Amino acid sequence: MDAKGRLVAGSHNRNEFILINADEIARVTSVKELSGQICQICGDEIEISVDGEPFVACNECAFPVCRPCYEYERREGNQACPQCKTRYKRIKGCPRVEGDEEEDGDDDLENEFDIACHDRRDPHRVAAAMFSARLNINRSSQPHVSGISTPAELDAASVATEIPLLTYGEEDAGIFSDKHALIIPSFMSSGKRVHPMPVPDPSVTLSPRPMDPRKDLAMYGYGTVAWKERMEEWKKKQNEKLQVVRHEENNGDEFEDPDLPMMDEGRQPLSRKLPIPSSKINPYRLIILLRLAILGLFFHYRILHPVNDAYVLWLISVICEIWFAVSWILDQFPKWYPIERETYLDRLSLRYEKEGKPSELASVDIFVSTVDPMKEPPLITANTVLSILSVDYPVDKVACYVSDDGAAMLTFEALSETSEFARKWVPFCKKFNIEPRAPEWYFAQKVDYLRDKVDPTFVRERRAMKREYEEFKVRINGLVAMAQKVPEEGWTMQDGTPWPGNNVRDHPAMIQVLLGHDGVRDIEGNELPRLIYVSREKRPGFDHHKKAGAMNALVRVSAIISNAPFLLNVDCDHYINNSKALREAMCFMMDPISGKKICYVQFPQRFDGIDRHDRYSNRNVVFFDINMKGLDGIQGPIYVGTGCVFRRQALYGYDAPVKKKPPRRTCNCLPKWCCWCCCCCRSKKKNRKAKSNDKKKNNKEVSKQIHALENIEEGIEGIENEKSSLMPQIKFEKKFGQSPVFIASTLMEDGGVPKGATTASLLKEAIHVISCSYEDKTDWGKEVGWIYGSVTEDILTGFKMHCHGWRSVYCIPKRPAFKGSAPINLSDRLHQVLRWALGSVEIFLSRHCPIWYGYGCGLKSLERFSYIASVVYPLTSIPLLIYCTLPAVCLLTGKFIVPEISNYASILFISLFIVIAVTSILEMQWGGVGIHDWWRNEQFWVIGGVSSHLFALFQGLLKVLAGVNTNFTVTSKGGDDGEFSELYIFKWTSLLVPPMTLLIINIIGVIVGISDAISNGYDSWGPLFGRLFFAFWVIVHLYPFLKGLMGKQDRLPTIIVVWSILLASIFSLLWARVNPFISKGGIVLEVCGLNCD
Repeated sequence: MDAKGRLVAGSHNRNEFILINADEIARVTSVKELSGQICQICGDEIEISVDGEPFVACNECAFPVCRPCYEYERREGNQACPQCKTRYKRIKGCPRVEGDEEEDGDDDLENEFDIACHDRRDPHRVAAAMFSARLNINRSSQPHVSGISTPAELDAASVATEIPLLTYGEEDAGIFSDKHALIIPSFMSSGKRVHPMPVPDPSVTLSPRPMDPRKDLAMYGYGTVAWKERMEEWKKKQNEKLQVVRHEENNGDEFEDPDLPMMDEGRQPLSRKLPIPSSKINPYRLIILLRLAILGLFFHYRILHPVNDAYVLWLISVICEIWFAVSWILDQFPKWYPIERETYLDRLSLRYEKEGKPSELASVDIFVSTVDPMKEPPLITANTVLSILSVDYPVDKVACYVSDDGAAMLTFEALSETSEFARKWVPFCKKFNIEPRAPEWYFAQKVDYLRDKVDPTFVRERRAMKREYEEFKVRINGLVAMAQKVPEEGWTMQDGTPWPGNNVRDHPAMIQVLLGHDGVRDIEGNELPRLIYVSREKRPGFDHHKKAGAMNALVRVSAIISNAPFLLNVDCDHYINNSKALREAMCFMMDPISGKKICYVQFPQRFDGIDRHDRYSNRNVVFFDINMKGLDGIQGPIYVGTGCVFRRQALYGYDAPVKKKPPRRTCNCLPKWCCWCCCCCRSKKKNRKAKSNDKKKNNKEVSKQIHALENIEEGIEGIENEKSSLMPQIKFEKKFGQSPVFIASTLMEDGGVPKGATTASLLKEAIHVISCSYEDKTDWGKEVGWIYGSVTEDILTGFKMHCHGWRSVYCIPKRPAFKGSAPINLSDRLHQVLRWALGSVEIFLSRHCPIWYGYGCGLKSLERFSYIASVVYPLTSIPLLIYCTLPAVCLLTGKFIVPEISNYASILFISLFIVIAVTSILEMQWGGVGIHDWWRNEQFWVIGGVSSHLFALFQGLLKVLAGVNTNFTVTSKGGDDGEFSELYIFKWTSLLVPPMTLLIINIIGVIVGISDAISNGYDSWGPLFGRLFFAFWVIVHLYPFLKGLMGKQDRLPTIIVVWSILLASIFSLLWARVNPFISKGGIVLEVCGLNCD
């Protein structure tokens, strides 16, 4: 603002500026007019410096913060900018705080505010000095940056004749009453300032301020209407800001957490870690170390005591046992630091959803992927979409993208019906706050829905909504029935246009905005979240990379249309069971302290429709409640393919932000020779790093000279980002593809659509980025997005993010965030495990194998252990298959893998079994896993290991090394109706043969062994017990498999019996023909033991 030669003064606390000798202009002017900026912390206006520029606290992003908040943040807060999280640098004139860097030179405390002698009489210079000093009332005793001395340091005689003053001393009788305009308080206060009101230092006594009783108090600034209104407004702000956040403990009683300080709600953490109690975790770690010691003694004994008469069996068994020990170590040590987490949703709302203001929560793009509507029923997909659209989150912040990779018109029509039903379902969910918000599962709940619901309106509307949903199901099922028979000419749309996706392998890209555009609202007139149908282009001759390629297409199309900074991906059969799931994730992602380094928040998978006994360990509780908690204490859980909220920037292949370490402190009390020794030791390390750092510096110097996005596209302006200055445009196109709009969106860390772009141009660009050739010669699938090269793209994608230095978070809400359906049938379950194991083999044989990839980056050692364990576990199938065969071999031959057991060996074996059992018990204790779930997991580890993992290993070797693709078909053979009817359906697959063969030969071995013991007498029972123990161990682990084969029948399927008996017979004949334990030199004579005399 131009003061037109008049002196500008003011009161920061009263939000006033006064123009001295203002004749025609009002005396009170808002600071907003003067400065144009408002502090984003306290809401006050930012003061103006002497040179006419507003105060700037952060030189990195210029986030608007006033000087009092800046000083308070440095003294009492986290000393970082709220927006870019860069640590505040000290500005001259502000007090030092702990952690400030050592600056060159000392502060010029005497001359910093000095005015040149020839300027002492200049009234404008003196007034500027007064105004600059006024902005620093009671801040500190440090000098100001203006370079002008404070009025307390000026000669009173030289000032009084030029500028009228009203001081804390006696009033000057020589000054007329109409000239009193400025009040100059004491500038010598050194007391600490409590934000936001200045409090005088009690150590400094101030003389009382005399006032002329003949004058009105308004002359002194008190009693005016504006003053009273501003004081009331300030008190209201303080009452809103300073709140004590309460949260409920498990018993439901509210209490004041003693660990939470009495602070501003904006400064309280949104989540916290809950370490496992030391009474549980310390014994667990002790047992692990004890188990390692016993394992060492065990192998020492096994290697030094071979079995001479069964050397081959002994050698094979020792090799298998060594592999089991290595696998156990890889799986065990990532569980060394298990933690749990707790979120504070109330604090999230207080910080980002202030009353009377738009929500500041970040936007989220949600991806739902589907391929074949015949295998993935449209009704299930519709329920997933409905649970997303009705989530408890601001509607303008949610966009749901459904990827139809099969280009099926059935999916498109089902989504159209879903969007129409959502106009009724979404307001019903939000009005009565129901859970879950997937109608199929909500109406299927076996609970009394009238409990705690006495409102007759709810009962009436619930019944009406259930009728609406039943009609909706009829329409969807009608579409499915119609789609069973495809017309010869293909499907046509309502206007007669042929459906573009009639040829599944050759069709153009398709995008349809079903909800979220203008004019489409719910039945109550409220806005709905966006719902967008997407089908990427497919052409013959292109590798479309299955699910990973579809997810990358959604990343690009969403960046063009909505560009939310966070993404959530769910499978089409995983609905949102907890409507606050997105808020749970935002407690981590939007945390101002640690959120910037989090690449994704993984939720555990929970399932519906599984039988009570969980025969085939479909719930996978041990992995989700024990292994994942252990990984969360290191660098975070692995990505499991669904129920995961991503940071978009992490998917773009950027490195995690590096936290700058504070400078090392030096101690002045140490002698110089000691400091010299330390410097010599450090200099060697610095010299070693010098060569490597030179290359990095050269690269940075070259890249800094390049400005990436100056000419990306006309009409897109305002993109100024650190990344843009580090990458030229050619590198951007090599990395992200040739879409200027998409490249511009990658630089917007906070999301948003580029300014100046029309809807038509965005849709045109969206079609471009999902074309089948867009990814050619780019980093998509290599360094950007979902990574290609494995059918388990989830493990590979999470692994690459961790290699870039990011960390992930494992969130387990009290109410499960997501629920899905799992294959409870034995054959389907084995094929699911086969696909997972095949992906691990592909990663193991690729360049991204964690055994040799990613060293020297941000991946931690224990996190690497977990990734190695996740890709090498299929190799365990061969030792496991051999070890499950050994008991039968020992029983049939009368040999054993262990020599005659001594007392020492007995102690070792017993100790080993005890520590294995205790380790499992302690894991179940701190993980909250029941013994039933743990035992089912152990059983299926053997069943899957000798079937799915074994086939996956050979299939992966053939695919990677020989380029041969093999498929194992699953055919349904029968079933019945009723609850869990799918559990009893028998489907023939070759995966069933190895476990059944093992089961039969071990049962035969037990029969033969017992028969021999009966015929040979009492002395042969002792050695038999060891063999029988291992055989029964195999049979008990394979029991669920046997039960699954029998189903509800009393007999096994004939085909299984025939195949298993055939293989067992062949094995027995071969063994009898090639038995290495029978001497080939001639007839062996043995004493029969009978007394012939």
